[in-house]
Amino acid sequence: MSYEVYMHGQVLGTHSFWLKEGFLQPDEYSEIKAKYFLPGGETGTAATVLASLGVSVKIDGTHIGTEVAPLLKEFYKNKSVDLSSLYFDKEYEGLMDYVVIAGLVRSPMGVFQSLYEPGAKKRWSMPKEEDIIGCKIAAIDPFFLEETQATAELCVKYNKSYVTIDSKHDSYLHQHCAVNVVSKECTESDVYKDKSIEEIYELLVASTDGLVIITSGGNDMIYGRKGQLMKRMKPFSVDVKSTLGAGDTFKAGCVYGLLHGMEDDELVRFASACSAIAISRFPLPLNPPTLLEVNSLLENTKNKQHESGVMGEI
Repeated sequence: MSYEVYMHGQVLGTHSFWLKEGFLQPDEYSEIKAKYFLPGGETGTAATVLASLGVSVKIDGTHIGTEVAPLLKEFYKNKSVDLSSLYFDKEYEGLMDYVVIAGLVRSPMGVFQSLYEPGAKKRWSMPKEEDIIGCKIAAIDPFFLEETQATAELCVKYNKSYVTIDSKHDSYLHQHCAVNVVSKECTESDVYKDKSIEEIYELLVASTDGLVIITSGGNDMIYGRKGQLMKRMKPFSVDVKSTLGAGDTFKAGCVYGLLHGMEDDELVRFASACSAIAISRFPLPLNPPTLLEVNSLLENTKNKQHESGVMGEI
């Protein structure tokens, strides 16, 4: 199977529980309105969205096991997502998380921290050189230590532009990226304690030639490059049903934009439109945005001002 995009990162099974009424309260019963077991993770969700946008993808990273592998194979069997590089461990059920959702409130649970405990068995793979040679562009999650670094180094070696997420300003992954999408989770981490968003932005753009985008949920995002003026863009206004997968969908939109040679303003707006459609529905894997839907949203709002202006020079 030929592919346009190679993705290395988190691929897992997500158990989601949509509650009928309010969020969980201690010692109180909550009725489940709907429950699902679907592909998730930053790479898994982005791959689902890219396939819906008409992009062919090959994914690698997290090992899959006895529970996650059948889920992925069934879900992606008629989609343009190549699973052949994922390592199957028959002694492992696969990485899964659990998300409880009520309105716009959600609480994810999992065992991610245990993956990095001393003595823990490594549950992710080194990238295959031939996979990166065969792609047009790539996307890399920052979670897998030397395997992540190796993926980025191979992309640099073979001149493959890549999108990453939440990569710190002093990391190899950030310094060589084409696009780095940085979320509130990253900007509010201890690394950037006591720094303003503008100060974090300046650190990020100073250490890469790539495009830096800082998102902040429903608030304005800022973006730009070294030596350029910082720009601000408002997210699209939609009726929000669930924010689960919003960031992963934004990442997918950036990958699509990079693949198709979009200019920065167009890329950010396209990614924002993808994310807006994603949060207007649930569950996302069963209802990913299509290219027709994204283009329709962009067309319907093209005469509205989504950028609130230039903020200043870097």
